Amino acid sequence: MAVLADRLVDRLLGLPGPPAPYLRERDLRVPVSDGVVLLADLYRRPGPVQPRPTVLMRTPYGREGLGTIIGSLLARRGFQVLVQSTRGTFGSGGQFRPFLHESPDGLDTLDWLRAQDWSDGRVSTVGPSYVGHTQWALAPYADPGLCSMNADITASEFTSTFYPGGAPGLLNLASWVNQIGRQERLGAVTGYLATPVFSRRKRRAVAGLPLQAADVALTGAPVMFWRDFVENAEQPREFWAPAEHDGFDAAAMPPVCMVTGWWDLFLQRQLMDFTALQRGGATARITIGPWTHGDRGSLTTTAREMLHWLGVHLHGEPGDDRAPVRVFVQHADRWTDLPCWPPPLAQPTEWYLAPGGELRAEAPGPAGPPDTFVYDPADPTPSVGGPMLQPPSKQHDNRAVEARDDVLVYTGPPLESDLDLLGPVSAVVYVRTGSQEGDVFVRVCDVAPDGTSLNVTDAMHRLVPSREATAPDGTAVVRMGLSPTGYRVRAGHRLRVQIAAAAFPRFARNHGTGERMATAVDGRRISYEVLHGPEHPSHVVLPHHP
Repeated sequence: MAVLADRLVDRLLGLPGPPAPYLRERDLRVPVSDGVVLLADLYRRPGPVQPRPTVLMRTPYGREGLGTIIGSLLARRGFQVLVQSTRGTFGSGGQFRPFLHESPDGLDTLDWLRAQDWSDGRVSTVGPSYVGHTQWALAPYADPGLCSMNADITASEFTSTFYPGGAPGLLNLASWVNQIGRQERLGAVTGYLATPVFSRRKRRAVAGLPLQAADVALTGAPVMFWRDFVENAEQPREFWAPAEHDGFDAAAMPPVCMVTGWWDLFLQRQLMDFTALQRGGATARITIGPWTHGDRGSLTTTAREMLHWLGVHLHGEPGDDRAPVRVFVQHADRWTDLPCWPPPLAQPTEWYLAPGGELRAEAPGPAGPPDTFVYDPADPTPSVGGPMLQPPSKQHDNRAVEARDDVLVYTGPPLESDLDLLGPVSAVVYVRTGSQEGDVFVRVCDVAPDGTSLNVTDAMHRLVPSREATAPDGTAVVRMGLSPTGYRVRAGHRLRVQIAAAAFPRFARNHGTGERMATAVDGRRISYEVLHGPEHPSHVVLPHHP
């Protein structure tokens, strides 16, 4: 059965054969500093033990499933691989407190690995998502350093993704809690695939109050990570500091290869990591496709990039002259190579909010009265599409949301020619709220001639009165970085900007009462004014790429 499964994986990924035979040694015991024992499986060549370079993969999802797929995939191509279950998962000792133990456990594992008679001391790391984060928790501190990293759909710190713009990313985190809270009962793969089946229950759980009890509604039992997530929503960086590794010295980092997608929830932070690596002198490359997190369409690219990168940096195979950045421009259906990120030829273009729901590419004219709406936490503006862990994700028609009374819409004229957007996107919104609290959600859409309004990029910002920049008249000046994009808006289409106060349940609702997110059960309506004009030039900045 294992041979047939291996051949099926190779066929699905379009990888050539014939693969080499390998052995799998199960349940190796890896002691760490506090006395906990972590379990690992070693994939190696048959025959006598010889010191060889090793690929390390540390995963909370079990050594079967993803662990078996990657371990056997690499072993069949001559790599020696150690797949380890992280603390508190699938037989490893201790309690699983996501992100908080990965750095010390990873360093202890690395020391143990290098002391084994089958290791020559050279180590590379691989793996996506949380598995990729375990690499970031290790690589900046490894001495001697790693040979290479393949860190896909991941980032050096997760706090900015947990709480984007200060607003907790509710539904994505609930999806992951549903997975990790159920995986050892249902199996790692089944626990993940079951999530869409239970989507109604998941949405009911996050709609219920207080949020601190949603884990029981989701999984049938308390999940420590969920409690950590909601209990620390007001001061997340203080709690999650041990999980933040973005202060790395780029010059000391190993060569890093990344694969991600325009609809991945870690995209913005991952591009920040890539830029810091490249500017700091590290060897780095990134591929960005039209994918969501873990999209099946990305698997072949991810596998091929991993095999190439390991072959170069562990086995001394020849490299290639590929550009450091390769991106797919959506709706242009083409790949583009770039020397760096952000794209050097991208021209930032400002599009201004104007009276009458207009979006203009020229400097703002007369201001006119502010545009107003009222946000009701009992009926928060719903989310449609975007970088979600489970469907519905990517692009969806936004017209039903745009028709609501709590959404402002600004639409530009039909484009005379195709407009390619490639690079960072940002927004500046001048806003007043009745309570000086609230959230600001900004979304850019592509409006087709038939009226279909497809989301392209967006961002959320939670207003905190003590931290907000203000204009001379006291108006809050909200500066937001929207998710980067690679996208063609076709001739005859129009650009549209939405302004709202919620995108629920993707982001946790703002209760408007100042209560803690974990325990809040009440709500208060918030009145909004969005200003525009010469003194309050609310606008988005789009990266026009010639």
